[in-house]
Amino acid sequence: MLETIWFVLWILLWAVYFVLDGFDLGLGTLLPFLGKTEQERRFMYNAAGPFWDGNEVWLISAGGVTFAAFPKAYAVMFSALYAPLLILLFALIFRAVSFEFRNKVEGNAWRSLWDGVHFVANLVPCILLGVAFANLFMGIPVDAQGVYHGSLLGLLNLYGLAGGVFFLCMFVLHGAIWLSIKSEGDLQTRALAAATFVWPIMLALLVVFLILTSLYTKLYDSYLTMPVLFILPLLALASLLGARCMLSKGKLWLAWGCSALFILGVTFFGVMGMFPGMIISSLDPAATVTAFNGSSSQLTLKIMLGVALVMVPVVLIYQFWMYRLFSHPVTAKDLDDHAY
Repeated sequence: MLETIWFVLWILLWAVYFVLDGFDLGLGTLLPFLGKTEQERRFMYNAAGPFWDGNEVWLISAGGVTFAAFPKAYAVMFSALYAPLLILLFALIFRAVSFEFRNKVEGNAWRSLWDGVHFVANLVPCILLGVAFANLFMGIPVDAQGVYHGSLLGLLNLYGLAGGVFFLCMFVLHGAIWLSIKSEGDLQTRALAAATFVWPIMLALLVVFLILTSLYTKLYDSYLTMPVLFILPLLALASLLGARCMLSKGKLWLAWGCSALFILGVTFFGVMGMFPGMIISSLDPAATVTAFNGSSSQLTLKIMLGVALVMVPVVLIYQFWMYRLFSHPVTAKDLDDHAY
């Protein structure tokens, strides 16, 4: 029972990370396309400014829970996916550096350099996260000892690349809606146009990804044994349609909320389809690491659950307060000496 609870909480942590840091990543990817002037680029940096480092806490939490609750899964995942995770780590480091270094020197060349770094450091995680999770859905070549018998290029298969493009589009849509909330004037108009442009592409990619999932994975086997799980892809589809409806009505916060639900639905759809598997072996089904054979002791899971029930609500309340405090659009008055 505790293993199942922690499996669901593990999914939730990843989903919350995708929702909260997803708009930061999408926003950074849109920087060279929507930021036409220096002031607009600063608006885009500061639209993510109060949030991006706090949002990364959820990534650390997801990794920490994997380590503590499912140590075997952690060991296999972080060894098999060592190369892409290392690239992800460096990308996030350079993203943080770009925020801090951009305005250290007055000069267009210096700022353009860090704008380029910022773009790449947001683009790469969007794609890598999609590639990594798509390969987890499909299964990776690990043996019973947890040894990975593949390569970095082996992860760049058709389904993995489809996952990368899917996540990139998902985060760009999420970021465009966020920017439309946090901006005014011409920048907001371009952000809304970007969200409107990306939306049908996202819908098409969702259909393609669901079809490819039936061809390359066994996720639907879990859904056939537990038909109630079909509510997850339906939730994702309904949320995506809701986002477009709210955009057309100018209800931007509701559109962003629908986009967030879409990301939650997609994440739960994929990972719940793996249950109880966490690291599916494409070499030998018996070598698959599950929530049951890869979990910590019952005592550890009980202690962790008690801590989570106390601390997670505190973090959520703090983040809600922070988002409420900085919910207003970024204006020229906000671009003081302490702003990015």
